[in-house]
Amino acid sequence: MERKISQQVRGYRTKDGAGVSLVRVLGNQTVQAYDPILMLDSFDSANPDDYIAGFPMHPHRGIETISYVYRGHMTHKDSLGNEDTIGDGEVQWMTAGSGIMHEEKLPAAERLLGVQLWLNLPAKDKMAPPAYYSIKNSEIEEINFDWGKLRLLAGEFEGTKGYMSKYLPLDYYDLHLNPKESVIMNTESERSVMVFTLLGDAYIAGELVKEKTAAKLTSGEQVEIKATDEKAQVLFISSKRLDEPVAWGGPIVMNSKEELNKAFDDLKKGTFIKSTISY
Repeated sequence: MERKISQQVRGYRTKDGAGVSLVRVLGNQTVQAYDPILMLDSFDSANPDDYIAGFPMHPHRGIETISYVYRGHMTHKDSLGNEDTIGDGEVQWMTAGSGIMHEEKLPAAERLLGVQLWLNLPAKDKMAPPAYYSIKNSEIEEINFDWGKLRLLAGEFEGTKGYMSKYLPLDYYDLHLNPKESVIMNTESERSVMVFTLLGDAYIAGELVKEKTAAKLTSGEQVEIKATDEKAQVLFISSKRLDEPVAWGGPIVMNSKEELNKAFDDLKKGTFIKSTISY
């Protein structure tokens, strides 16, 4: 059965952090439909003034943040003692778990282009040990096809394995389609699948999806992704629905109001960080 689009959300320009101009696509209004993806922010600017203010030190609990910087750079620093820079096609994967403090700096570049996802953690793993890992270009397989190429950012693609998520299955592909070319992506029927048009418009299951738009797909075994007369860069994200309660307050996502209140109480009391050892 072919997957179809059940919902489209086009991003809008806003500011976050210390004044970073970004395109917000998914947020607290799309939690149910896009489960387990909580948030999706896209960065796309050739003006460093839009982003060099960065994201000063702030807390997270109950989620994983996955940042893909296709162009430009991002420097991460956290309460575990990690400090690392990724760029030009690399990925940062941070497990907030029981609690972490981190900052993200965005140095000036010719162009900043990328995406940050927030991946929910299952209730049983909300208080898992925090961790950080960077997926460098040397670990990212680029698979060439007649229609273009696929960059395997995480998960598995037709027997080729990349970085494997510890808590939820996540296949994360960066598809580069040549003009008018198409690809049929095979999927497990019940996986939660979405696509995001990072650059260019694309036809998803025969329906036109404009640039900087997230499209949630129905269940099924395959979906066709096709470029228009221009090339397209489409992110393909497949995971497993949690279908668990979501209590979201700023940078913290738990399963109940009580857990959320406890997290903010921990912040006030200075007991938020449960671990300072890198895992």
